[in-house]
Order: sequence, then C-alpha cells, then structure tokens
Amino acid sequence: MNMEYQSEYMVSIGERPWGVYVVLANEVDVKVKRISVKPGHRLSLQKHTKRDEHWFVHKGTAKVILDEKEYTLKKGDHIDISRNSVHRIANIGESELVFFEIQTGDYFGEDDIIRLHDDYAR
Repeated sequence: MNMEYQSEYMVSIGERPWGVYVVLANEVDVKVKRISVKPGHRLSLQKHTKRDEHWFVHKGTAKVILDEKEYTLKKGDHIDISRNSVHRIANIGESELVFFEIQTGDYFGEDDIIRLHDDYAR
C-alpha cells in the first residue's frame, strides 16, 4: 500500500450534492465515516475493489440496493457490503438519514469508487 498516495484522501469533511460525510477514524486498515444524506437524495450506484463496508443506520430510513436485492433499513439496522458488490443507499424518509460507514481493507481512496450510475453526473 502506498501511504503517501493514500494520505491525500484523509479528508475529514466532504460535502457532496447528496449531503455530507465526516471521517471519524482513518487508520491503516479501517476508516469510519458519519454520513448524512438529505431527504430524497441518494449516493451513486457503485462498487469498490479494495474495501468492504459495514453500514449502521443511526437516524432516518434508507433504501439500500445490494447487488440485485433491495432492503429498507431503519434506526439500529445494519448491512454488510463486500468488495465488488454493486450498492447504493437512498434517503426515503422526510428527515435526514444518518449512517455510519466502517470501511475495512487496505486502501480507502475515493478513486476506488467505480460509479455505475450517478444522479449528479460525477
């Protein structure tokens, strides 16, 4: 792993069209984010090749697409996303969706996001 290259991705706050994320921990083998999604918004349909993710819903209601299945998650629910799994999360509630994302693997750069569909043309 090239830590020098990865260090440029150690952003603590990232604003996106769908909401905001805050990096709470960024270690060599784990990264933890608090992610807030605006009502009616969703992240891109994507996959990763170098990390797995665990999502834990703290507030709100989410619709999660994981491979070809759809799940509804509410406060206290969680789901695991394996590397190379196609996934997306959407806020289907009327208030903010907040979830924690725990990434494990050996690389957490934003360039490991392979977007398959994006509402914001990124």
